[in-house]
Amino acid sequence: MAAYRSLLRQTPLVWRSIPHRTVALRLQFSRYASSSSGDQKKRRGLGRFVGGLLVALAAGGAVLTYYPTTTKEPSKNHEAIIEYEKPRPLPETKEESRDIISSQHLQVKKSWEHPGVYCWGSNSGRVAAPDSTDTVIKAPRRIAYFDDQLIRDIKLDKEFGAAITERGDLVQWGTGFSTENPTPTPTLKGKDLVRIEISRDHIIALGKNGSVYSLPVAQSDQGSGEKSTSSSWSFWSTPSKINYRRLKPDGLGWGESVTDIACGLEHVLLLTSRGRVFSAASSTSDFPSKGQLGIPGLTWATRPKGAYDQPHEILTLKGFKISQIAAGDHHSIALEQDGRVFVFGDNSSGQLGFEVEREIPFVDGPIPLPFSKMYRGTHNKPYVTSIAAGGANSFFTIDATRIALPNEDAQDIQDLGHVTSDVWACGSGIWGSLGNGRWTHISLGPSKIKSLSGLSEYDEKTNSVVPIRLAYLTVGSTHASAVMKNVTRVDASDKTSDQDTNWGADVLWWGGNEYYQLGTGRRNNVATPIYIGPLDSGEGDAEKGRKDEMHRLQIAPKATVRLGEGSKGRKATVEQRVECGRFVTAVYSAP
Repeated sequence: MAAYRSLLRQTPLVWRSIPHRTVALRLQFSRYASSSSGDQKKRRGLGRFVGGLLVALAAGGAVLTYYPTTTKEPSKNHEAIIEYEKPRPLPETKEESRDIISSQHLQVKKSWEHPGVYCWGSNSGRVAAPDSTDTVIKAPRRIAYFDDQLIRDIKLDKEFGAAITERGDLVQWGTGFSTENPTPTPTLKGKDLVRIEISRDHIIALGKNGSVYSLPVAQSDQGSGEKSTSSSWSFWSTPSKINYRRLKPDGLGWGESVTDIACGLEHVLLLTSRGRVFSAASSTSDFPSKGQLGIPGLTWATRPKGAYDQPHEILTLKGFKISQIAAGDHHSIALEQDGRVFVFGDNSSGQLGFEVEREIPFVDGPIPLPFSKMYRGTHNKPYVTSIAAGGANSFFTIDATRIALPNEDAQDIQDLGHVTSDVWACGSGIWGSLGNGRWTHISLGPSKIKSLSGLSEYDEKTNSVVPIRLAYLTVGSTHASAVMKNVTRVDASDKTSDQDTNWGADVLWWGGNEYYQLGTGRRNNVATPIYIGPLDSGEGDAEKGRKDEMHRLQIAPKATVRLGEGSKGRKATVEQRVECGRFVTAVYSAP
C-alpha cells in the first residue's frame, strides 16, 4: 500500500463534473522497464485499487483523469506578447482640447449645440418617454419632440406632462391627457404663457399679461363644455377650441396683476405685483379641506355663491408684502420680503415646521414660523431668502449673519458680518426626502441639511471666499433637487487658452427613488444629497477617453450664445433648469 500511496501522490488528478451523470473514465499509466513477477503483482494490485476507486467516483458523477508525470523534458515557458496602446491623435483645435480635459465643458457645449428636454422616472403614463412602453426610465433620456427647442416651463405628473414652448403655447402629453395619443400635442395657443402649475386633474397657466387660466388635463374634457372666447385688438371674437376657465381675483388695484402661481393637488395660490395673495380651488375631484386655502372656516358647504374655483384673498396676509409663494400637496407657504415666513394647511407630517398635534391636524389660517429660535444661542441672525414645497415637505434657505452680542465688542470680532448660507427642511422623511440623513415619518420642526449648509468657495473675480447658496430648490412628491449657485464660467473662446474651460452649476439629488426618479440608475432611496452622472450617461466622456471615470452632472448657466453646432445658429439667451415632479424628473433648456 505504501507503493500505491507513493504512486498516487505522484499522479496529478483532475476532477470534472459530468452532465446527466454520464461517466467517462480514462486512466493513463507510465510504462515501466521492469517486468519481474513482483512488479507485475504490484501493478495488478494497483490496478484493482484504482479501478475500484474509479467505479466509486463514476457512481458519484465525476471524471478522474490521470496524467503521467515526467522529468525528462521540462515545460517550456511561453513568451509574453506585449501590446502597446496606440497613441491617440492630438487635438487639432482648442475646443477638442477642452472637450478632452473637462467633462463639465463638454456638458455645457452639448447643451448649447442641442437644447431640449431630458426626462426619467415613472413611465407608466408615458410621460418620461412618450415613445416607449417601459414602465420606468432609469437614466436621463431625451424626449424627441422637444429636440432643439427652448421651453419656458415644464411640470410633470406620473400620468401626464405639460410644457410651455418658447412661443408661449401649451403642450401636453401622457395617458392622463390622452390614452389614444399620449405623444406631445399643442393645446392652448396664443396666450403667451410664462408659467404653469398642475393639480390633481387641472393645469393652471399664467400668461405674460397676468391672466390666469385653468383647464382640465384630459383631452376629452377639454373638448366638452362651454368654450371661452378670445378677443384681439379688433372687435372680432373667436371661440377657443379648448375648454378653459379664467381665474380673476376681485379688487385688483390699478396696474396690479398676478405675477406668480403655486399649486397643490387641490388648491392654487396667486401672488400679485403688490404682494397680495389669493387662493382658489384647482381640482374638480375634491374641494380643499385641510386649511391650505388660508381662509378660516371656508369649506365646500360654506363657500360663497359663484364659481367653486373663484379666488379668495387671504386677508390675514393683507398688509404684508409677500415676495414668494410655495405649495405642497395640501399645505401652503408665503415669504414676506423682510424674511418672515407664514405657513398654513396640513401639518400631519410636520410640514408646517412645528410639532404635530393630533387634535389639530391642520391650520386654516397663516401663522408665522419663528426661525430665530433655531439660531438661539449662536452669534448669527437668520434671514429667510427662499422657500420651496412639494408633497408633504417644506424647505427654507437662510442667510445667517454674524452679529455682535450685547456682551461683545464689535471691534474685537474678526468675522463680524460673515454670512453663512443654510438649508432647512421639515415634513415627512420616510423616503429620505428631508435630505438630513434621517428616515422619519414626521418631523418635530425644521432640521438643517448639513451637506448643503455652510458651504463656501474662492471667487477669483472678487479675490475672496464667498458662501455657496442655492440658486433654487425643486421639490416633487417624494424627491427633491438643489441647484447650487456656485461660481460658473462660460467665457472660454478662441481668444483664450486651450486649457480654459467652461463649467456649470452643481446639482444634487435626494429622496424617494422608487421609480428611478433620482437618475442614479438604481432604485434605492437616498437620505442625503448626492451627485449623479452627466445627462448623456457618460457617452461623451467615453468618446474622450474618460469611460473609467465618474463625472458629475452640471447644468449650463444662463448665457447668450448661438444655438446649434458652429457659429451659424440663431442667437439666444439660454440656461438649463431642473424640474422634480410626481415621480418624474426633467432637465430642460429654458430661454
